[in-house]
Formats: sequence, C-alpha cells, structure tokens
Amino acid sequence: MLKEAAFYQSISDDKLLCQLCPAECKLAEGQVGICGCRFNRQGKLYTDNYGEAVTLAIDPIEKKPLYHFHPTTNILSTGANGCNLGCLHCQNWTISQSKTHTTYIEPAALVEAAGKHGSIGVAFTYTEPIIWYEYIMDTAPLLHEAGYKVVLVTNGYINAEPLSHLLEHIDAANIDLKGMRPEFYKKVCKGKLEPVLETIRTVAASHVHLELTNLLIPGKNDSDEDITRLVEFVASISDRIPLHLSAYHPQYKLNIEATPADTMLRAFSIAQSKLKHVFLGNVALTDGSDTACASCGHKLIRRSGYRTEIVGLDGSKCSECGAETGIVR
Repeated sequence: MLKEAAFYQSISDDKLLCQLCPAECKLAEGQVGICGCRFNRQGKLYTDNYGEAVTLAIDPIEKKPLYHFHPTTNILSTGANGCNLGCLHCQNWTISQSKTHTTYIEPAALVEAAGKHGSIGVAFTYTEPIIWYEYIMDTAPLLHEAGYKVVLVTNGYINAEPLSHLLEHIDAANIDLKGMRPEFYKKVCKGKLEPVLETIRTVAASHVHLELTNLLIPGKNDSDEDITRLVEFVASISDRIPLHLSAYHPQYKLNIEATPADTMLRAFSIAQSKLKHVFLGNVALTDGSDTACASCGHKLIRRSGYRTEIVGLDGSKCSECGAETGIVR
C-alpha cells in the first residue's frame, strides 16, 4: 500500500531529502532509499510498505528480548520488509535485506489480532520498525486506546525529530547497540554510531522502558576494549539498564566462527563489573539468565530458555528488601 512518507523536503527541482533516519537519502525521480521502501514519485516521497507485514506471531516477551517488561507474558509480533542498515551479519537478512512476500494488515485489524491471541500488545520487530514509521504512528494510538502495549525492537537509527514524536506512542524498546567504534558501524553495519548513541540517551531520558542488546562477533567487536567501552557508555546513563549480550552465528555475508562460550563469559564478567542487570543470549550457558535485586541480591526472576518464573517480586519491588527494581508489571 502506498502512503506519502513523513519527514522529507525538496532540495532541488528533481531531488528530495528523506529526513527520517541519519542516512538522509537524496532521491531523484524514481530512486529508492537504502531502506528499500521510500522513493521519489513526481516530487513527493512515498513509502510502499504501509501495513505490509512479513509475518505475524505470538512470542514470549522475553524473546524480544525484554526481561524487565511484563515478564512471563506473550506479545503479538510483526515486522515490515526492509531495513535502514545493511549489517553484513544480519540474522534476519531474508526479510530485511531482500524483498519477500508481505500481507497487508490495516491498523484496526492489527489491534483486533492482539486481542484474539491474549497478547499484552504488539511488538514491532524482526526487521527495522523505524522504516515502518507511518504505520506505527497510525497503529500505536489505536493499540493504546484498546489498552495494549507498544514495543519496538530497533537498531535506533533514527533522527531526533521523528524519534521525539514516536516516543509519545511507545511503552518499551530494546535497542541493538552493535558496537562502540564508528568504523565498525561504517564497515560492518553500513551506518553511523553517534546517532544510535543519541537515540539511546533520548529513550533513557523518556518514559519508555529501555533494554539494550549487543551481538558479540569474533574479531569484530568482542575485544576487552570494545566491551569495556560499551559497558561504560551504558553505565554513564544508568547502571540499571538491562544489557543483553548475544552470541553471533554465521549469517548473510559474514562467515566467521560463532561466538565461543568463553567470549560470552568474559564479556559477562566485564559487564557485571559496572552494570546491575546483564544477561546472556543465544548461547547454552547457565550464567546470565536470572534477574537478581540490584540492592540485596535476592533472586527476583528465574529463567530457563523462555520459561520464566517470578520468584521474588512484590509488585515491582523486591520481596526481600522492598527496593524498587525497575521491573514493569
């Protein structure tokens, strides 16, 4: 479905500047942006992905991953075709980096689907929700009116103004912080680091519940220096932000070895030295699964895979010491 896109301006007689994300594509007549869905047609910027979903599924909220946002619940998950980054290691490249079959779901129908499946709301995930901006901005208010939550699983690659409007309609976000070196973002992700850091700062200062994910890739972003810089950045905002360290497996254009378990444990140790809530994902390790109280160490949530049990919470407080945990229930 075609829809006029938000956030663009004319910069010449035949070119438009897309201002949704930091790529800021300059598009002549007929040209398509790096996201694969925004294009110049007769002097207007359009998107052809409005409401076009690649999939619809019910997932545990922990799969997003969000460990401190309505734990033990399920959420309806969907996504668009395309992305505004070009990560060489993309785990979902068949739907983010190439065109695939989609099904149109109008905003009201997505709200209805959430109700049918006993979901707490909708997670915009799998690919990059930022390129689905117009659809999310139309759908999120309807979800809130119906009492549902709105979640983004995102790369955080968005300009400040559209982000400020988007955050008015979002309840939680997991942002993928891919590394802490600008050259890594440029060479491996085909983007820029600083805008992602600024998005994280902005979301952390808002009402939106925030968690972060970092995929550790051998020889690319897994050195002690890389991990330390990332952890120090997160801690400079808040040591209570949950950080999910995830193991890489060969995908798309990157064919190097999977992340070893000892790398994950090394990163876990470095992160725990400065952060209160660090988790390990995509790897078979017993460490890095449970949530403990940051004040007294009492176990709050026990996890085994996606099986989750609340064992030490009184509402959002620790049942042992009474401290606020930051866990949204």
